[in-house]
Amino acid sequence: MKKINQCVKRIGAAVVLSGCLLLTGCGEKSGTEAVKLDKNKPVDITVWHYYNGAQEAAFARMVSEFNDTVGKEQGIYVESHSKGNVTELETAVLAASRKEVGSDAMPNLFSSYADTAYELEKEGALADLAPYFTAEEQAEYLDSYIEEGRIGLNGELKIFPIAKSTEVLMLNKTVWDEFAADTGVTEDSLKTVEGITETAALYFDWTDAKTPDVPNDGKAFYGRDAMANLFIIGSMQRGVELFHVENGKVTLNVDRDVFYEIWQNYYVPYVKGYFGAYGRFRSDDLKIGELAAYTGSIASAGYFPDQTEIGDKITPIECLVMPAPIFEGAEPYIIQQGAGMVVAKGTKEQEYASVVFLKWFTEAERNTEFGCTSGYIPVKKEANNKETLDAVIQDKNLEMSTKEYDTLLTAYDMVATSNLYTNKAFDGGAKARKVLEYGLSDKAAADREQVLQLLEEGKTLEEAAGSFITEDAFNVWFEEIKKELESSVALP
Repeated sequence: MKKINQCVKRIGAAVVLSGCLLLTGCGEKSGTEAVKLDKNKPVDITVWHYYNGAQEAAFARMVSEFNDTVGKEQGIYVESHSKGNVTELETAVLAASRKEVGSDAMPNLFSSYADTAYELEKEGALADLAPYFTAEEQAEYLDSYIEEGRIGLNGELKIFPIAKSTEVLMLNKTVWDEFAADTGVTEDSLKTVEGITETAALYFDWTDAKTPDVPNDGKAFYGRDAMANLFIIGSMQRGVELFHVENGKVTLNVDRDVFYEIWQNYYVPYVKGYFGAYGRFRSDDLKIGELAAYTGSIASAGYFPDQTEIGDKITPIECLVMPAPIFEGAEPYIIQQGAGMVVAKGTKEQEYASVVFLKWFTEAERNTEFGCTSGYIPVKKEANNKETLDAVIQDKNLEMSTKEYDTLLTAYDMVATSNLYTNKAFDGGAKARKVLEYGLSDKAAADREQVLQLLEEGKTLEEAAGSFITEDAFNVWFEEIKKELESSVALP
């Protein structure tokens, strides 16, 4: 770990305090809904989230800070609880909402992805947040973040952004530099999906040549987490919205040409051994030397290994962070991800108090501070820049690894120069995403095993993989996955 020191302007405490006071005046109007609180009779707010480790510690510190300052002044006390991982949190929230036997009481505020929030919205369990924000306040946040939260039947704001993520390309720079020096490849080849595929083939041959007496033992170059994102954002890059949603109803647009491009640039290189997936996450694969690069969430930067461990050999490595590759000549769409916060229906005092906390938490500098420790990007337009990041690091005396710092800067640039996208929630959305997540990756892994068996029998790579990568093979798979998607969603 190293401290990143920049010559930056210190943010004065008076400026921060004045920002807090804008939303702390007891009974002052905030947004279009005014609620009077009594600081002598605090409103208790329970927050459930899925943060763990450093993220949980950072969130807990901020909750304590809120309680000691704004909360104390206004009469709000926030108590936060980690419910484990995302799945465990979703299960707990749904059980609480439905008052299942043994469930806890419904929290006032909780982390939620759109699919879960949509289920609760259909049950009438969520508060509309729009009355608590003026149009000017809403405009301070990135437009796509606010739009994602409008899941009410009439466009009501039900999910509030508190921290967001996107995908980046992360490489073992130590291996990349050696590979590039020997082959002449450049970082430009990593800007497109097609370039990644071509580079991976070169890397396989380069590593295979290191053991001339052992044929076909080249290494995979690349892998990716979140396969569903490849289909969703790849379709958008080619001008096709895979899940077009209006009023909760989805129209499915499964474009053969787009899916064929994905087949050619994921399945084909995978069965040939150019791509790979071995552990739970691709950062795990990179740590054991099975991959040299992967596309993953910016939050994975903290898990990017500082060394590879291959057998008994431990080798320190550096990290290179680049924007996630897009299809050649495509529109620059990037994935928008990260849970928001949802307010459960309650008294006006409870809803208002929850929103006061959300506004406080998403102030530019404070939200950036949380991003430094959690690996997320802040949600306000004014916060997504190097100047704010550097100022917060210095003002708060924070420590960040170079890889995490570079990842945030890369994400800031991507947000500024690309179109953020996430599909709207709809009935069957979780099932459809699961089809995309495993429909091609599982097939690729299974077919790769068959190719390896054929290689052991003495066939060449071209002979072993040949029957798996034909257009006829694609057509069979395409019809299968199209039917699975159609059966998973509630079509209009």
